[in-house]
Amino acid sequence: MALIHCGMVLLAASSSLVSARVPSKQLVRSHPAPAYTAAQMESYLTAQQTSYVRPGFNITLVGITIPSDRRPLVEVKFTDDFNQPLDRLGQVTPGVISASMILAWYDAANRDYVSYTTRTQTSPITGQSAVQAAADSQGTWTQVVLGQYTYKFRTALPANFDQTKTTTLGIYGSRNLQTIIEKTYYENLLYDFRPDGAAVTATWNAFATATCNNCHDPLALHGGSRQEVKLCVLCHNQTQSVDPDTGNNVQMANMTHKIHYGPNLENGYTIVGNQQAVHDYSHITYPQDVRNCETCHKQTAPEGYIYYTNPSRQACGSCHDSVDFAAGEGHIVQTSDAECASCHIPQGESEFDISVKGTHVIGTKSAQLKGLNLVILSVTNTAPGQKPTVSYTLKNDDGTDVDPKTLSRFRFLMGGNNTEYTQAGYLREDAGAKSVCAAGTCTYTFTGVVPVDATGSFTMSADYYRNVIIDNHTETGLSVREAGLNPIFFFPVTDATAVARRTVVEIDKCNKCHDVLGAHGGQRFLVAECDMCHTPDLTEDGESFHQKWMIHKIHKGEELTRPYLEFNEVLYPGDLRNCEACHKAGTYGVPLPAGTLPTDTPNDFMPSWPPASAACLACHDTIDAAAHAYTNNAPFAEACAACHGANSEFAVSKVHAR
Repeated sequence: MALIHCGMVLLAASSSLVSARVPSKQLVRSHPAPAYTAAQMESYLTAQQTSYVRPGFNITLVGITIPSDRRPLVEVKFTDDFNQPLDRLGQVTPGVISASMILAWYDAANRDYVSYTTRTQTSPITGQSAVQAAADSQGTWTQVVLGQYTYKFRTALPANFDQTKTTTLGIYGSRNLQTIIEKTYYENLLYDFRPDGAAVTATWNAFATATCNNCHDPLALHGGSRQEVKLCVLCHNQTQSVDPDTGNNVQMANMTHKIHYGPNLENGYTIVGNQQAVHDYSHITYPQDVRNCETCHKQTAPEGYIYYTNPSRQACGSCHDSVDFAAGEGHIVQTSDAECASCHIPQGESEFDISVKGTHVIGTKSAQLKGLNLVILSVTNTAPGQKPTVSYTLKNDDGTDVDPKTLSRFRFLMGGNNTEYTQAGYLREDAGAKSVCAAGTCTYTFTGVVPVDATGSFTMSADYYRNVIIDNHTETGLSVREAGLNPIFFFPVTDATAVARRTVVEIDKCNKCHDVLGAHGGQRFLVAECDMCHTPDLTEDGESFHQKWMIHKIHKGEELTRPYLEFNEVLYPGDLRNCEACHKAGTYGVPLPAGTLPTDTPNDFMPSWPPASAACLACHDTIDAAAHAYTNNAPFAEACAACHGANSEFAVSKVHAR
């Protein structure tokens, strides 16, 4: 009988007793006193509500036993955020608790799991059956004391199960408080051990869940209950992950690559899930270049290097799905993974070779590019009616000067005023041919003028790039648009000194998903520049292209009730209630800053919406929401802050809390 209990691993073999210490941090999860943020709904519960609900849900593993009948016995504690016990049945404390358990052994040679707990799934479409990894079912729960329980598996391990293999217990649980606070808590727990009591040396650590959560916020699959990547891997393995309805494999690497590559797959990817729900991933659009492997395969994970040291037919073929390795179509005949790394070494001597890193080089990130940097030194002649003169430097990364006339495109952009940009204050001119340079400094004087009625401060920026041919081991080479970062320079028009434009969205937050946000052909990299053109009065064919209206709608995507352009199939991977996934803290409440302008919306319920209403209605696009906004606005002012202000009952932060 093998015992893992309270930080001690015990193995009873014949008459001997062997013990080995297991680091307690693997067993016991620390739960500090809760400190809820404004983004969490618990922050808004009264003391009485908190006392009754006892928010939170945590699982702590007490121990796992493998007795002589080989049906594992797991002991766990269920606690709230105050480390107080929770009743599994929800009779003594609010909220019924559900917990499911998976037990799998790790095949280190193939870096894959094989689950002891399985189910047989038969397709009503094809009549085919498949044995799939799954949680144990129909086991027996027994209460030890309130909040502490044992679970006896129904599944018995094979008589000859290998006790030397790393074995992982995965638990996913939930606490249902939907009828009380409209929230369900989820918790995952993972524990590696060896049944023979020896130290664990082989572990799966290719991904960190935190990496996925840069976009997914949080990763929450199968109804929200599975939130740890390693938990996914326990079931989504090579030998127990076939969808009998389609024949497609849902092994983790294969499935994840195909989902993220979506519309670029030649053969598509569809799987049939729970209750015959069809999941067609052909419309999933990954928000960055899929060749950027390290977006997911972060080197911060202990095994983040696996993608380039262990190439395989399945991992590579999941994206390159037109390749038939067995038939030799699109690749030489390859009948095993043993020789993959012989040709596809981690990294070769040059970019764009057949090494793993070489084949995934993104042209705009090539080391062959010299780098392009424009710095605005000053903007003069900026009074109303004057023609501004921009003084600037343009250099390569090594500090050498670049002649602006050699650029493929070079435009200066002026926007204003900085309280709220409008089309009247927007001016864009080609600057390459007419720039004058001397001793490393260049100047350009606009032919257009600062509007005669302009006030306050304005902003200057630039779009600039050159088309470069780099060596990609072809006769023609690869043409790359090498664009420089847009400079943002504030200058006074009637102000004594320049007043900066407010910052609402932080570009680093955008780039968590987008990697390098490069709109309009990869030449506009900063939200601060996007704002200059996408003004409240920018419309085309009746649609608003105001920055906040457009971006809210694009990210709401398929959840919109009224489609916006071609973005109605966009599936935002995060939780839209998390405004700070994009916004700078404190920039999305009401009232909005003085001087913020209405948004022109010719095709919406109203031809123009006041500024706060426009921000909200871009996402909340139903006629009921529009009617609510309409009836709470006067011709001279919005009344949004009366109910949605910072300290109000329906404060923006409160209604978006999760």
